[in-house]
Parts: sequence; structure tokens; C-alpha cells
Amino acid sequence: MSVVTSLTSPPSKRFPKLTVANSPVHGRGVFAKKAFRKGERIIEYTGRRILWSSVPDDLDDERTYYFGLDNDKEVIDPSVGGNEAQWINHSCKPNCEVREIRGRIFIHALRKLQPGEELSYDYRLEIDDDIPRTKEIEDEARCRCGSPNCRGTLLAPAARSKQKVKRPH
Repeated sequence: MSVVTSLTSPPSKRFPKLTVANSPVHGRGVFAKKAFRKGERIIEYTGRRILWSSVPDDLDDERTYYFGLDNDKEVIDPSVGGNEAQWINHSCKPNCEVREIRGRIFIHALRKLQPGEELSYDYRLEIDDDIPRTKEIEDEARCRCGSPNCRGTLLAPAARSKQKVKRPH
């Protein structure tokens, strides 16, 4: 039985192996129309390249996530020239991973995926170093993945301090 219940768009002519549909996780999601093998490249995350510095501090559309590149200068804005990849949901136990190759973002299968399965990757969102991580910020990026080890937020795990632990002798 497929987890796809209600299609919001037909299978893409560009990506006939995927479909965007209502997701039990959140809003829309991307679902496999065919099996994918572990490590297989599924789709490239596309959109307009813009500078981080041009992203407004207060975004009008909270559903738009800009994909930050490793160069720490640019982001991908999927609202212009984006494809189905913009609808892939987060999971704390993902079945896909993101690989940046020569400034391009690709989604790869972490394990074998079956037809009808929703694709997910760990967003690991980051906040600026000069902004303290608060419960309010974590709540703004609440996770709905439902995995047994859900950390409750789309944010990357909080950095742990490297303190030495004294143990009794």
C-alpha cells in the first residue's frame, strides 16, 4: 500500500521517478515512483543563486527554505527555478542525504527506497554564531518527523562543549 493519499501535482515530465503529494509529515512531500538503490543520485536541488546578504531578515513566506552552500556566501532560492526537491521534508531519521558537488546540491539515497516511500533528509538548519540558541528559536523550527529519536527541531544538534569529565578512581 502506498503512503501517497492525495496528489498535489502529477509526476513531473523532468523527474518521472518522483511525485509531489500531500505528506503525513508536513504539507507537501516528495515520493518515490520507483525503487532507488542505496547511494543512487535521486535529484538535484535547483533554484536561483543569491547571496546570503540579500536574503531579507524577516521573510514573508515561512515555507520557503533557502539552501545554504558550503561557500557561506550563496544560497539557493527554490521559489525561482526550483524543482520537486524543494518539497523534500526533514526527518531526524532520514532516508536520503545531501551532497554538495562543485557548488551543486544533489539528493542521494541513504538506503534502498521503495516506490511510494516519502523522501527525507536531515535539514540540520544553522543559526548565526552571534545569535543564542533559545527554546523560541527551536520552536520556530519544530520537527514533525515522528521518528523514535526525533530531536524536536529542524536545527542541527546543539554543539556540545568539549569538557573533560573527571571520573572517580
